[in-house]
Amino acid sequence: MIAPAVADLAEHTSTARACALLGWSRATHYRAQAPARRTGPPAPRPAPPNALSEAERTEVLDVLNSPRFADKSVAQAWAVLLDEGTYLCSMSTMHRVLRTAGQCGERRRQATHPPRARPELVATAPGHVWSWDITKLRGPDRGVYYDLYVVLDIFSRYVVGWTVAAGEDAQIAKAMLADAIAVHGAPGAVHADRGTSMTSKPVAQLLVDLGVARSHSRPHVSNDNPYSEAAFKTLKYAPVFPDRFGSLADARAFCEAFFAHYNHEHRHSGLGLHTPASVHHGTAAEVRAQRSTTLDAAYAANPARFRHRRPQPPALPTAAWINQPSREALVQTN
Repeated sequence: MIAPAVADLAEHTSTARACALLGWSRATHYRAQAPARRTGPPAPRPAPPNALSEAERTEVLDVLNSPRFADKSVAQAWAVLLDEGTYLCSMSTMHRVLRTAGQCGERRRQATHPPRARPELVATAPGHVWSWDITKLRGPDRGVYYDLYVVLDIFSRYVVGWTVAAGEDAQIAKAMLADAIAVHGAPGAVHADRGTSMTSKPVAQLLVDLGVARSHSRPHVSNDNPYSEAAFKTLKYAPVFPDRFGSLADARAFCEAFFAHYNHEHRHSGLGLHTPASVHHGTAAEVRAQRSTTLDAAYAANPARFRHRRPQPPALPTAAWINQPSREALVQTN
């Protein structure tokens, strides 16, 4: 073996030199010289002198599982016992005893919340489903906000009603919805999140009296109200949207101009680049036909520009969903 040869040569020179001459790693040489390590199971660790005895651990577990402490946290039980002049062990030791016994979960009774049903709504024409929400507009000073209420048709994206107020109030929301229904007729359903105004009795009673179905988002799920969220983003990302409004009158004047532009001039990407008013009032098909005529003329004048594929205007929407079911679910329900 090389190890003895290295040892013999190292008597006449250094170990490093001997290993280099024989092409042997010093680490391997030293490892070979070391005594063999034990490969058996590790020796049991002795219990620390301050550890609880088995009888004491049983006593702690019995006390914590007794009727008076079974539904209390460790901290509560420890404090009550200490106030009574009893010290069994530290709180961390109590936790350790419970963990060893497989009882380290929450000891107090927990609230149970039934799962919220996922709202699923479809609109295949204007007037089927409305969505509404409230957003904050910054006022002239820090901490001053105005509340913008907006209700829109999810199929046409047409804003059927809006108002700006100094605060959020269920009666204001009810009046806005009532005015929109008076002008456009009652929709089949109205969807909103679970804000205080949205779930208030005045709004609920109005919709019940008119026979309008109510739908609400699940708690903490913003995707359940996508149309209102998208409309607010369009508003607040507009180049003309100010950082602050000088007064309530300024906010109302801005929103009046903005929603007129949004309804009648804004070409919406979700509507085949038609305006919400065109889709809502049924003129979009005529506009699309005119677009098709213009594209046909352009194609006839220069087919090569289009690689000999006749251009088509963007398609009109056929349905608008809130949480569209999967294809498999639709097949099962049909």
